[in-house]
Amino acid sequence: MNTKLTIVRFVNVIIVSALAGVSLGIWIGFNPMSLSQETYVEQQQNMLQSLRVLMVALVFLATIITIIAALVERKNKSRGIVLGLASLFLIGCIVITRFGNKPIDDIVLTWTSESIPSNWQELRDRWWSLHIARTFTEIVALFLITWTNIKKNDD
Repeated sequence: MNTKLTIVRFVNVIIVSALAGVSLGIWIGFNPMSLSQETYVEQQQNMLQSLRVLMVALVFLATIITIIAALVERKNKSRGIVLGLASLFLIGCIVITRFGNKPIDDIVLTWTSESIPSNWQELRDRWWSLHIARTFTEIVALFLITWTNIKKNDD
């Protein structure tokens, strides 16, 4: 295997692993369902302020490097197709985030302990469902990418 291909594969696995790992950590460690409204707002705002730029950068890089990997592997048809599929899952993550989570994030960032709306639980539950969906898409992408990189070359 050539050095450029090895680097692309390595970076692909590392970046997508970091993305899926952060999302999975949020899913496991930050379930907001039992939090009071004040605690939820404080936790969510802290998480958003801490991770927003990092997660946008990771999903963008993960998607780009996966598309590059698919293009590099296009001569190996099965690898190229699987990596193309992984790219679609990452694009799905971007779509879920951009049109689902981000609008809710923008609203939550404006709240204060005195201005939490009465429908805060609906927004929390919607955000949480979307987060689970995007985490799932990232894990599927990671599985496909990892499988492609560890399986024996068949073409």
